[in-house]
Amino acid sequence: MIRAYTRAIAQLGEPRMRRFVLISLGAALFVFIALWLALGFLIANTVLFDIWLIEAAVDFLGGLATAGLTWLLFPGVVGLVIGFLLEGVAAAVEARHFPKLAPARGLPLAASLGIAAKYLAILVVLNLALLVFLLTGPLFPFVFYAVNGYLLGREYFELVAMRRMGPVEMRRLRQDRRGAITMAGVVMAFLLTVPVVNLLTPIIVTSAMVHLFQGWRGQDEDQMEGRVEG
Repeated sequence: MIRAYTRAIAQLGEPRMRRFVLISLGAALFVFIALWLALGFLIANTVLFDIWLIEAAVDFLGGLATAGLTWLLFPGVVGLVIGFLLEGVAAAVEARHFPKLAPARGLPLAASLGIAAKYLAILVVLNLALLVFLLTGPLFPFVFYAVNGYLLGREYFELVAMRRMGPVEMRRLRQDRRGAITMAGVVMAFLLTVPVVNLLTPIIVTSAMVHLFQGWRGQDEDQMEGRVEG
C-alpha cells in the first residue's frame, strides 16, 4: 500500500498527469469554498440538528462550527471531482506503470458520477449523524476515520474496478479484499482531512487505487513496466 501511494505522488509531476492535477486543485478548492459558504448560510439561517446540545454548540461556535463541518463533509463532497477525472487519471497511471494491459473498456461519465453521487449522499448523512460522537471526546476521530475509510475505500475501488470489470466480478474482488480496501480508505480519509494536501488527494487516491487494484488482480507492476527492481 505504501508503494502505491508513493508512486501515485511521484507521478503528479509528469506531463500527462499535470493537467489533471491543476483541474483537481481548482475543483477541490471550489468545492471547499462552496461547502464553506453553504454551511455558513445554513448554520446562520436554519436548525440543522434535532439534538439540542449539538444545535446549541453549533450556534455558539459560529464560524468555528462552519469550519468544522466543512472539514467533516469535504471528503465526501470532493468525491464528485474524481467522477469527472477518473478516466484520464486511471489511463495515465496504466500507461506509465501497466503499459502491457489491454485497453480498458472505461466507465461512462454518467456512471462514474452516479457512483460518486451515491456515496456522497451516504457520506453526508452518516457524517452528520456521527456528530453525536463529539460528545464522546477522544472516540470521535476513530469512529470518523473508520466509517469514512470504509465508504471511501469502497467508492474509489468501485470507480476504478468498474473500468475493467463487470458488477459481479467487481463485487467478488471487493469481498475478497475488503480489509485492504478499508485500510486504503482510511488513508484516503486521513489525507482528505489534511489542509492543502486534501486539494490534491482526489488525484493521489485514484492513482493509488489503480496500483492497488491491479495488484489485487495479480498484475506484477515491475514486470508490466519492463524491469525488475533490486
